[in-house]
This record gives sequence, C-alpha cells and structure tokens, in this order.
Amino acid sequence: MNAKQNQGKHSQLPVAKNEDVEFAAEVADKDDFEAAERAKAADHRQEDN
Repeated sequence: MNAKQNQGKHSQLPVAKNEDVEFAAEVADKDDFEAAERAKAADHRQEDN
C-alpha cells in the first residue's frame, strides 16, 4: 500500500478530541510527569470557567 492509499484509509477514522489514556507512574519519565501536571492545571482552569 502506498502513502496515498494509506492516507485515504486513515482519513475515514474518527478523530477523538478528548482521549482518556492510562498514566502508569512506574513507566513514566520526566516528560510524562510534566505533561500530567499541565493536564491537571488545564482541567482546573476549565472547571473555574
């Protein structure tokens, strides 16, 4: 399958805006922890509005 065929196949997949992902602290690195903190802060900002 070439890139153009592959792109067409994936363009019909649904786009999820708010995906729930499991956070596993035992395999997380520094960037994962920073991202989790940013996500938590964003959630709090949304709750305040």
